[in-house]
Amino acid sequence: MPPMKKLLWMCLLLQAAASALAGTQDHALVREVIAAFVQQQTADLPGKVTFSVGEIDRRISLPECGKLEAFLPAGGKLIGRTAVGVRCNEARGWRISVPVQIRVNSNLLISARSLPLGHTLREEDIATQTTETTQAGGLTDVKQVVGKVLRYGINTGQVLREAMLRAPYSIVQGQSVQLILRGNGFSVRNEGVALNNASEGQQVQVRTRSGRTLGGIAGPDGMVEIRP
Repeated sequence: MPPMKKLLWMCLLLQAAASALAGTQDHALVREVIAAFVQQQTADLPGKVTFSVGEIDRRISLPECGKLEAFLPAGGKLIGRTAVGVRCNEARGWRISVPVQIRVNSNLLISARSLPLGHTLREEDIATQTTETTQAGGLTDVKQVVGKVLRYGINTGQVLREAMLRAPYSIVQGQSVQLILRGNGFSVRNEGVALNNASEGQQVQVRTRSGRTLGGIAGPDGMVEIRP
């Protein structure tokens, strides 16, 4: 093929390729939208947040869109290995899901020593450790745990999480309690025996002296409020 024709043929091929790419969504812009979304949504997490947005397969071709919106898919969490979606809010729109890795460096509370089931936490039981985590639920404030009771035994250095802890019982099974029924302008008091353990604000079943079983809300100092 003569050089001039070959050059002309190459120019036509380049023009065809450019035409094919015209109107195709830039993957880099999609990733930028995701990055901005993750940065905004994780701004209030305790500690230092770092994240990386995965690459989009180059073989995926999407129509260009002027109304991109990032979103978290149902059941998704913005921590650890996750995925963030981007949708095109235009006619004949599209959506895509892109993998994201989110890490959080936090000064988390850990157990200073092995502690048994039912132990009530004190300040001396607690230490701190800067930890990179990809799980939610680590606690960072001593006030969140002091006075709480362990639901199960834990080992030294174990990260303290909300699911490990419960509020102390204000009423225990078999305890004599004072029942109080409040109505519009009146209150009635009675006595009974608690049929289950309960922390303040939780439901408790009480058997009265007459043998009747009532449900109420545990309060302080052995008080149970019966709500009409």
